[in-house]
Amino acid sequence: MKQLLTLLSFFISTIAFAQKEEKIPILLRLDDIGMCHSVNVAAKQVLETGHPVSMSVMVPCPWFTEAAEMLKQYKNVSVGIHLTLNSEWKQYRWGPVSGVSTVPSLVDSLGNFFPSRGALFGNHPSLSEIETELRAQIDKALKAGLKLDYLDYHMGAAVQTLETRAIVEKLAAEYKLGISRYYDEVDVAGWYFATPEHKLDSMLLQLQTMKQGGTKLFVLHIGLDSPEMAAMEDANPWGPKDMSKHRNGELIALLSPSIQKLLIDPKFRLVNYRMMNEEKGLQSMKRPR
Repeated sequence: MKQLLTLLSFFISTIAFAQKEEKIPILLRLDDIGMCHSVNVAAKQVLETGHPVSMSVMVPCPWFTEAAEMLKQYKNVSVGIHLTLNSEWKQYRWGPVSGVSTVPSLVDSLGNFFPSRGALFGNHPSLSEIETELRAQIDKALKAGLKLDYLDYHMGAAVQTLETRAIVEKLAAEYKLGISRYYDEVDVAGWYFATPEHKLDSMLLQLQTMKQGGTKLFVLHIGLDSPEMAAMEDANPWGPKDMSKHRNGELIALLSPSIQKLLIDPKFRLVNYRMMNEEKGLQSMKRPR
């Protein structure tokens, strides 16, 4: 009888696992949290949905403290460090957490990060200074009381070269953190280039036509179409125009009743990086090709 119950329990757990695996995992990663107040306000609206989400914090930015206090209030969020080595807005700049004199090769003549990866690496940054700064950003977040789960990289600067990518991997191993895109996530980015008024339709189409195959990663940049954000102009010529409208468009799309209804559809399963770390294990991570 005991053996029969054990066998029955095994079959039930196997069926439950298979059913869970049949669902399409959706991972919502919201970037640039702490960049400014308007982004933080938008992030709070998403957190209030109660859905599992991942939010990547920009530690060097002036509104980091507000972001940290907000994030600590929500259990549904997995917090990551948006490793930052660029400052891309003309009128709104930031510099290193570790101090200008500590990492002089990472900053311009005013002590701010460079606006682009090209400008940064054109300055021949010291690898040791990059590690010092990225470590300082992680340490500051921990001192602020944040429970961290993962790392990712603002504008891709921290993984620009094999050497800098190795630094990120070293820090992730040391602090026992995941790394975004190291769990075979599949990027879903069709709506990102849509005009603000078409972002909802684009996101709906992505979800409605989604097929099995890996964890689907939605990287979002949300914010309010506020005077604060509208005043920001990208210093890079390829940067988006009407940035505040684009970010507000992503927020409106994500919070729309049609998207919220789809996200709880039985065919989907919302996950965040804390769940990925626990279910897949940090040892399963591998460098993306």
